[in-house]
This record gives sequence, structure tokens and C-alpha cells, in this order.
Amino acid sequence: MKHTLLLAALITSLGLCACEKTAPAPAPVTVVVPGPAGAPGATGATGNDGANGATGNTGNTGNTGATGNDGATGNTGATGATGDTGNTGKSGKPGGNTIVVVPAEK
Repeated sequence: MKHTLLLAALITSLGLCACEKTAPAPAPVTVVVPGPAGAPGATGATGNDGANGATGNTGNTGNTGATGNDGATGNTGATGATGDTGNTGKSGKPGGNTIVVVPAEK
């Protein structure tokens, strides 16, 4: 079977090669030469204005700003004035007889 297909392909290729191919002669190229130019035409009318474009979308809201720095420490306050001197107290009562008991030593 394998040899049969190869033999058929060989015979077909030989048959196609044996045919004489004749190409028809190409048609002659005709060159068209333009005649003299005529008078220029009138200027055309101006076109209408184009339509306005649509308004753009609103932009996004910006980010929140950063927190500010702490303020400087305030100055120390002034020293207060000296207070008034207090009143003198009453004199003590005269003393009586006081007995001191000393415990015995062990």
C-alpha cells in the first residue's frame, strides 16, 4: 500500500511537468496624457461651525492635609509678692508642777 501511493504520486508529478505552459502576451500599456488645464473654479462656501464639546466631569476631592506641629512652650510666670506677716500669738499660761516618772532599768 505504501509503495502504491508513492508510485501514484510520482506518475502525477511527471504528468504535470510534461505539460507545456504557454502564457498569453501581456496587453500593451496605454498612457493617458491630460489636456490643457481649464480656468480655476470659484471658491467654495465656508463651512458651518462645529458643535461645542460636552463639559468634562468634576475632578475628585483632594486628600486631607497633614496635622500641624505643636506650638512652642510658654514663658515662666513672674514670682508672686511676699505675703503679710501674721499676727503675734497670745502668751502661754504659767507652768505648774510637772512630775516626770522614769521607768526602772532591767
